[in-house]
Amino acid sequence: MWSWHRQVKDSVSQKTIGLMRMQFWKTAIEEIYRDDPPNQPVSTELWRAVRSHSLTKRWLLRIITEREKDMEDRAYRNLQELEKYSENTQSSLLYLLLECLGVKNVHADHAASHIGKAQGIVTCLRATPYHSSRRKVYLPMDICMLHGASQEDFIRGSREQNIRDVVYDIASQAHVHLQHVALEDYLQRVRKADFDVFHKSLQNRNPLLPIQLYLRSWKNTY
Repeated sequence: MWSWHRQVKDSVSQKTIGLMRMQFWKTAIEEIYRDDPPNQPVSTELWRAVRSHSLTKRWLLRIITEREKDMEDRAYRNLQELEKYSENTQSSLLYLLLECLGVKNVHADHAASHIGKAQGIVTCLRATPYHSSRRKVYLPMDICMLHGASQEDFIRGSREQNIRDVVYDIASQAHVHLQHVALEDYLQRVRKADFDVFHKSLQNRNPLLPIQLYLRSWKNTY
């Protein structure tokens, strides 16, 4: 009983601290865009980046707001909710990266949206063993219910087929987003080649440089 009470107390304490941090950054962002950043190293560097690259305030606030909602510490109701979280955090970060690189292109933004969603989904899957070891499960409830998988199944580390089916469905959605990026990139290049499928520009890969740089930094490979 004492252990359970302690866990609840720690959880409430962590949430309170987390919400205080989110509020600090909300205020800091407002002050940064008034050219009056808090006297704090990270805030100062962020202010410099905002001034140097004209970073969009909306993307920064969206990341903070979504992280604040995430403090509720519950499973995603469905896959769409996980995708929305990924769009508002991972994709928003990619939009800011594109701005830092001076890329203003609707197709690059579209690619960033899909890649951010894919990364958010993969991050959720990758963190499942860790969260399960702490008796937490955040995987979309609709997919788990579809395959008859309970939170307890994940907590005890079940490797039964229904658990694999849950992971397969979620992973497949991440793959769909990545496929979409590759297809759109090729279709844009076909259009630029005036639909000449034999044009030499279509024989080589043409990855979006800012996205490629981001993914390489994320994987620590250069």
